[in-house]
Amino acid sequence: MPQKTRDDVRNLAIIAHVDHGKTTLVDALLWQSGVFRDNEYVADRVMDSIDLEREKGITIMAKNTAIVYRGTRINIVDTPGHADFGGEVERTLKMVDGVMLLVDASEGPLPQTRFVLRKALESGLAPIVVINKIDRQDARTKEVLNEVYDLFIDLDATEEQLEFPVLYANARRGIVRRSPDGPDEPLTPLFEEILKTVPAPQYDDLMPLQLLITTLDYNDYVGRLAIGRVFNGRIIKGKDYGHCRLDGTVVKIRVTALYGYDGLKRVEIDEAGPGDIVAVAGLLSVTIGETISDAETPMPLPPITVDEPTISMIVSTNDSPIAGLEGQFVTSRKLRERLWKEILTNVSIRVEETGSADAFRVSGRGELQLAILIEMMRREGYEMSVGKPTIVTKEIDGKIHEPQEHLIVDCPESFVGVVTQKVGSRKGRMTRMVNHGTGRVRLDFRIPSRGLLGFRTEFLSETRGTGIMNHLFDGYVPWQGEIPSRATGALVSDRPGRTTANAIEHVQERGTMFIGPGDQVYEGMIVGENARSNDLDVNITKEKKLTNMRASGSDDAVRLVPPRTMSLEQALEFIKDDELVEVTPKAFRLRKKVLAMARRGRKS
Repeated sequence: MPQKTRDDVRNLAIIAHVDHGKTTLVDALLWQSGVFRDNEYVADRVMDSIDLEREKGITIMAKNTAIVYRGTRINIVDTPGHADFGGEVERTLKMVDGVMLLVDASEGPLPQTRFVLRKALESGLAPIVVINKIDRQDARTKEVLNEVYDLFIDLDATEEQLEFPVLYANARRGIVRRSPDGPDEPLTPLFEEILKTVPAPQYDDLMPLQLLITTLDYNDYVGRLAIGRVFNGRIIKGKDYGHCRLDGTVVKIRVTALYGYDGLKRVEIDEAGPGDIVAVAGLLSVTIGETISDAETPMPLPPITVDEPTISMIVSTNDSPIAGLEGQFVTSRKLRERLWKEILTNVSIRVEETGSADAFRVSGRGELQLAILIEMMRREGYEMSVGKPTIVTKEIDGKIHEPQEHLIVDCPESFVGVVTQKVGSRKGRMTRMVNHGTGRVRLDFRIPSRGLLGFRTEFLSETRGTGIMNHLFDGYVPWQGEIPSRATGALVSDRPGRTTANAIEHVQERGTMFIGPGDQVYEGMIVGENARSNDLDVNITKEKKLTNMRASGSDDAVRLVPPRTMSLEQALEFIKDDELVEVTPKAFRLRKKVLAMARRGRKS
């Protein structure tokens, strides 16, 4: 059947590794397309609308915007660059016909670049390559372009995909060059390349409406919104359609509101056609991957499939002695509702019941994805306890297999030995080493996912904060045997109360403290890291006794070492199997699963 094309629309996703400049480039595209007024105040990285995205400098949720250039509407999807949020990438690639691959002019293609590009090439999308940050002093544009070609060939790109156009950009300044040494121009060549390279949407006139739902949102006025792309047919506000669910049933719905995109805003429209990305209201319950089609002759599209989770952890209600004092939602019922709400909008998260009514197993792509979920729940007012992340194994041919990662380390030459030793002890195998002659070396490893649990903090300590590590899921391998975990023990409070400077001064000689004077503690709470391998129960609330006799020097000032503060990801990396992270809206604390010292069988 001959396909028709709609030439006034282009659908494009921007894909890249973390911090290569995707969101900054979208800012420049929006400004130069006239979306904003000249005197309008717009925050940097305007597409990063979630507080956590701004704080961490990464994109977590895929978002779309629309600009008009020479009468053509260009729908742009800004995708996450971290592989932990790969589920966002996989579903948004269903909405587009082409991708813009952004690569740092110094760092070149990194693991997440490989991940998102592989997904794009498998989907048959037309690529445009933009080498960004050409103003960097260590930029190596020619070498990076060769690395991009090698990556395309390695990923089995077709001949058509290998003939991609290349532009050189400085997204922060909003300029682009047609060649590395060419003159600086505004982003006009990039707009023209999008119209030329990205195919116009194709559709079949004889097919009924087919709208694939790829994202969910909520509006206070119209309720749940289903966002997706129209592949065939037209959708009209106020008409009845069939909602094709994943279980095969079809439910009749009425489109109560229909929205298109104009810049960053949603605007009400009466109808939409093939290639349009729209938000639909009127669905009471909806899941990502479902289809809106004709009510009489429904024809669902293939559902969205994503890679399986590799990391899981137990999330349970908080049962510490100070539970319920800081959080608004503390019961297992509220926890269950929130986790089940998450899997409606996040296709790469899995939530399962456990043998306990108060605990749930949450599985995802990586530690960062799970930590982001916990952090978002914490900010919403939830209290919970979180166990140590563990890997998700598979049985293949009767043998247990575990997930493996492709680890890329970038570090100064002087740290190559210690990094190789640390990765080797965690069952990692070096596959490649490249020295660019700049004083830094890039090392490639294959390592079990288990080996990376708790490794990032150790890696940053050993490289004095100068090392960069990135990793990407790389299939399953047979179980690799035991891998050593944290070598140090914990300093555990043996009683409840408030910490005192006097007690901390005496205890800090034993290791690294996590708390300062005046903090609330309870029996079984971890207050520091022991320098030795065993756990040590300590009295951290001991006050200085007053005497009638004062000796010279007895009132010397107390000297305390500043406590070590950890992020949520670092706390999850730190804990052992018998420990938990207590998470509340105001703080997170480390604790033993069994709080009572007598039941843990240890002595002070």
